[in-house]
Amino acid sequence: MKTKLLILAAICFTLAGYSQKTELKAADKALKSGDTASAKASLDGIQGMISGADEKTQAEYFFLRGKTYADLANKGDNDAFNEAVDSFKKVLSIEGDKGKHAAETKQRMAAITADLVNSAVADNGKKEFKSAADKLYLSYKLSPKDTIYLYYAASSAVNGGLYEEALSYYEELRDINYDGSGVVYKATNLATGEQEMMDKTQRDLMIKSGAYKDPVDEKSPSKKAEIVKNMALIYSQLGQDDKALAAFADARASDPNDVNLVLNEANLQYKLGDKDKFKTLMAEAAAMAPDNADLQYNIGVINMEQGNIEEARTAYRKALEVDPGYVNAQLNLSTTYVDEGNGLIDEMNSLGNSKADIARYEEIKKHKDDLFREAALILEDALKLKPENQSILTQLKNIYGALGDTENFMRIKKLLGE
Repeated sequence: MKTKLLILAAICFTLAGYSQKTELKAADKALKSGDTASAKASLDGIQGMISGADEKTQAEYFFLRGKTYADLANKGDNDAFNEAVDSFKKVLSIEGDKGKHAAETKQRMAAITADLVNSAVADNGKKEFKSAADKLYLSYKLSPKDTIYLYYAASSAVNGGLYEEALSYYEELRDINYDGSGVVYKATNLATGEQEMMDKTQRDLMIKSGAYKDPVDEKSPSKKAEIVKNMALIYSQLGQDDKALAAFADARASDPNDVNLVLNEANLQYKLGDKDKFKTLMAEAAAMAPDNADLQYNIGVINMEQGNIEEARTAYRKALEVDPGYVNAQLNLSTTYVDEGNGLIDEMNSLGNSKADIARYEEIKKHKDDLFREAALILEDALKLKPENQSILTQLKNIYGALGDTENFMRIKKLLGE
């Protein structure tokens, strides 16, 4: 009886091996004829048997499976990229670097890397940033020497607002001491008209093949400061304040002349309640670029958001000294007076009808109206430089309406074409 069972087991094993070989041949034939769906069906049919097969059969199975999923990926199935990569990696883990399929497997993995990068570029163009980041990260895992793919994965994640994902990529870049300086090799694909990035050897081969033109060698500066800066901003965005402060310190050490780092750290210090540090940093930022109108404007915006009205006005006026036609600075400077005036209305409404209350009411009203007139004067001066600016005209109309100044209200309405 025992002998019969052994014979039966041997027969079953032989039949299973025969079935595997038959399906592998069918998959190979289907791939050669371009019938990827049939190849997949044949491979799926023996998937459960492969773990018990010999190494030669396993290597053949995963090689064909890698080719099948690589083809599916090229036909638009983005999920197939990972399957193709996993299968090819298994081929190499079974055969090593000198096996039957090793050379072609490596070539196909390199081709997948190129396909992933090109697909990621297309995804970025369509604002599909999550897909682009995932593909670029997979490209990096496929070719760890190409660390720039990891950098681009982080950039795509940032563009998509995927801050936690971006942070993990930036942390990995920091851990591998990524610098990013060097030369980037590009060429224009004649078929698509798109400029593509590749390594120098591949680019030179593509130019010789005639499929690409206009080779470009671009020198790229170190990206260390940018990476640390972005990490600091993301930590701050995620509420990880201690890490953000440490990252700001590192970022400023890497790039001491980046005034935006100072402004962002100032904002964080204010959020943490350290108003003295906030003021120190704001003064530092102002001193770094006194002739930069945009910087002075941004200092004004931050102070305005924090309720530091006089500091905001000072910054807006400095911006206007540099650029007298800076419309947003004019509008915001005017708004500081409008907001201050509006802040008096609650007290006016809280007063009663006593003689003292009425006197106080008139006093506050005069102060409010004076603030509104100051706001209007700023915009009237702005109007001389920008007579058709709709934002200036609209804010002026609202101010004159609040003042009850019918003559000027109607004048501005007419200028607005109303």
